[in-house]
Amino acid sequence: MTATTTRARAPRALAALAVVPLLALAACSGVSTEAPAAAEEGAATEESTTSVSDALDVSTSPDQDRIRTTESAEAIALLPDAWKDKDEIVVAISAGSAPPLGFLADDDETPIGNETDIAQLVADALGKDLRLEVKAWADWPLALGSGDVDAVISNVTVTEERKETIDFSTYRNDELGWLVGADSDITSITKREDIAGKVVAVGSGTNQEKIVLEWDRLNQEDGLEPIQGPEYYEQFSDVLLALQSGRIETYVGPNASLAYQAAISPQDFTVVGTLNGGWPDTAQIAVATKKGNEVAPAITAAINHAIEDGTYLEVLQRWGLESEAVEESQTNPPGLPKTE
Repeated sequence: MTATTTRARAPRALAALAVVPLLALAACSGVSTEAPAAAEEGAATEESTTSVSDALDVSTSPDQDRIRTTESAEAIALLPDAWKDKDEIVVAISAGSAPPLGFLADDDETPIGNETDIAQLVADALGKDLRLEVKAWADWPLALGSGDVDAVISNVTVTEERKETIDFSTYRNDELGWLVGADSDITSITKREDIAGKVVAVGSGTNQEKIVLEWDRLNQEDGLEPIQGPEYYEQFSDVLLALQSGRIETYVGPNASLAYQAAISPQDFTVVGTLNGGWPDTAQIAVATKKGNEVAPAITAAINHAIEDGTYLEVLQRWGLESEAVEESQTNPPGLPKTE
């Protein structure tokens, strides 16, 4: 695979878009990106486009025509000396997760998604070329610690334990969502009382399972009806079928995937509420860099530059994730506490 890189350029309009498939594809490593050429008028790939009124259309082509920002003098000035002469920034991302965070394009090779777009904004603002390295979740901490990659943008939650070896620059709120069928009688789930008596589905062994069980326990202490279940599902495709058939009433999971699904299939699904993934604490998703290399403030400034010029929100809107937007990027905010 030939290595290519991208240079900063002015933001441009989104290219013709297409619906992303549900299932994530297998990842490859050592993938780089190239600034795509402008799409010819009317050149949308008809075979990968579904026209649904009010649905979010998303391109799955390797030619992403990413949203771009400009260089930030403030961010560049904050770069440590070791980074000033670097021509590129190497960012580890995952490409085996469900859309829209990080997955593979139609060529089964090029990583695309919200995380790659955020990486592009950071590189642009720092005046660097971008090189993406696809890493399995278990492999990125070693790659970051050894210096094989400069940063990780892979849905990494800020925790106090991780802060011992990692510096963070936040770019998204860590949200869970409540997904229901579009024709559901459930219109809002914003507090624990709202799930009393409902058929609730969740993934086994997840943080959201702990939250559901705790909400149910507190509800029963207050004399409310217990939930029916929880019902456990490991495959998201099975969840969608269960919601459509009425076997379950709601599913709680990472809001990024749920919001995306509701955005591309509004005729079938809707998100009726969110809660922070760190409940009762607050969790945030952040760019991870090696502890002590002093680059985090520059990356934080780069993200804030994109927030200020609007390209950050454009990226989140592109993937249906505007509900998870942060008002300001922060360096090393309080993270989730260590577990005993």
